[in-house]
Amino acid sequence: MAPNKLSLAVVALLLSLGQCAVYNQLTDLQRSSFDFVIVGGGTAGAVLANRLSAHKSFEVLVIEAGPSHQGVLDAQIPFLWRSLIATEYDWNFTTTVEPGLSGRSISYPRGRLLGGSSSTNAMFYTRGSIDDYDRWARITGDSGWSWKELLPYFKAHEHWSLPAEPRNITGEFNPAVHGFNGSTYTSLYSVVQQIDSRVIAAADELGGGFTYNIDMNSGDSLGTTWYQGTIRDGERSSSATSYLTDDVLNRSNLHVVLNTLATRVVASNTSSSRVPSFKQVQITGNGKNVTVSATKEMLLAAGAIGSPHILMNSGIGDAQELQSVGVHPIVNLPSVGKNLTDHPMWNISYLANTTLTTDNYTSNPTLFAEALNEWKTNRTGQFTNSVTNNVMWFRLPDNSSVFENHADPSAGPTSPHYEAIVFDGGSADEPRVGSAVVVVSPVSRGSIKLASSNPLDQPLITTGMFTEDIDMQVAIQGTKTARQFFAAHAWDGYVLEERGPTAGADTDAEIEAVIREQSISIWHPVSTAAMSAKGDSWGVVDPDLKVKKVDGLRVIDASIMPIIISAHTQVPSYIIGLRAADLILQEWA
Repeated sequence: MAPNKLSLAVVALLLSLGQCAVYNQLTDLQRSSFDFVIVGGGTAGAVLANRLSAHKSFEVLVIEAGPSHQGVLDAQIPFLWRSLIATEYDWNFTTTVEPGLSGRSISYPRGRLLGGSSSTNAMFYTRGSIDDYDRWARITGDSGWSWKELLPYFKAHEHWSLPAEPRNITGEFNPAVHGFNGSTYTSLYSVVQQIDSRVIAAADELGGGFTYNIDMNSGDSLGTTWYQGTIRDGERSSSATSYLTDDVLNRSNLHVVLNTLATRVVASNTSSSRVPSFKQVQITGNGKNVTVSATKEMLLAAGAIGSPHILMNSGIGDAQELQSVGVHPIVNLPSVGKNLTDHPMWNISYLANTTLTTDNYTSNPTLFAEALNEWKTNRTGQFTNSVTNNVMWFRLPDNSSVFENHADPSAGPTSPHYEAIVFDGGSADEPRVGSAVVVVSPVSRGSIKLASSNPLDQPLITTGMFTEDIDMQVAIQGTKTARQFFAAHAWDGYVLEERGPTAGADTDAEIEAVIREQSISIWHPVSTAAMSAKGDSWGVVDPDLKVKKVDGLRVIDASIMPIIISAHTQVPSYIIGLRAADLILQEWA
């Protein structure tokens, strides 16, 4: 369905009441100097805006390329998150030809509204593993990025809540590992699906790597578990709804300008004997070009695509590559735009002996209308659910033949190699059940590069997925694991036969061919402005997230992850914003 376009009216009303400094267009912005300028009002950017503007002495500006999230119905209803793809709320990126994906280009959605991708994603609340963050700490030489040091942030960020449709959730999560007073709401799935009991029964039957795990957010996610999502009372809880609430937007020292694109940060002190300072940013919108300044710091929070794109357009990046497209290099940082890492995903599905799956709610107009009405009236029903009720996380066994020629790519024994997301559906034409399979500890790397010297041109995005053999070996094993799961006796009488592209792919070579032809991204790009230890010759930012070789500029978003976590990347993006805010306040408050 088309998104409900109420955002302009909402913003106009608030402005008319004098309740907040939210500007719908650049021409409304009346000043050009602030203490902190935040480029990007997404997952981490909204956190920064909240935390920094809590100090009344700081004047804070947020520059958001997209519109407000308010009144965008599909950004409120969990079940309709897919409807935001390829709309005005999406950057609508497309990758270059991908050699590991049989030479295909794939669409690459990213959120383009307040809240960023936290306003458009599938709302998975997955922290990752203990080993994921301890590896970050080892790489950066900063124990502040370890699991132990970040756990208080995880809990402070989270506000655990009951599902929209109350039921006994005892045994479906571990309250000891959650937070109950934070800003972003989380909950279990709301509506029980017909396959849920079979999923748990199959896990119990198979045991081993399938064994039930009461809570995947304990730091050890391995096994079969229940979906947890950023959902409150049947509605999406995004960084915009949780960190840019009305009381925050009412702060007189917080300014948010929408529908405004940051094109480049501008250097001063560029003589060879001085460290260049980047405390100005050029922005454009509504036919107007403006330069705004930060007296303290410029904070890039434009995401794993946007932040390196801005850096390179500003002359910060690989000097030779910048010169090749006509950009004057100011700071030679070859790691900018490199190390792009993402999780590849493909599906395996089966004909199901049923007449109703979640697909019916999108293919049947009557069911859709009934479910929408129930959600609007009561905030209950199918539309309060996201994409799944069950997730499984697996490691290859230590004696796997995959490790005969490859080192273990995971961060350690608590980190999975692949994920299986169980879905009740999979086809608009017939009832199915199946799983999306995801490589979550990939070795393959891609890049972000400039297409030209015009900052308005989209960058060249290459995910590099499946360019390393070990990722494909893990993917093949993941497909076999999914087949093993749906062959369990718990599915007798319900699972009928394999359907879709994987059906009939029996040999490893046949499975590989299908995976390369069918895989897409699960849209977890990270590491394009990677964090490394202070003094390292590689990397883009130091552990305090300050850009190397420059002054006055930090990057604060998923791009700074030194290595991708073995989970969905929304939660660490929040945590990066929270820790960055503390680092900034330690210096300036």
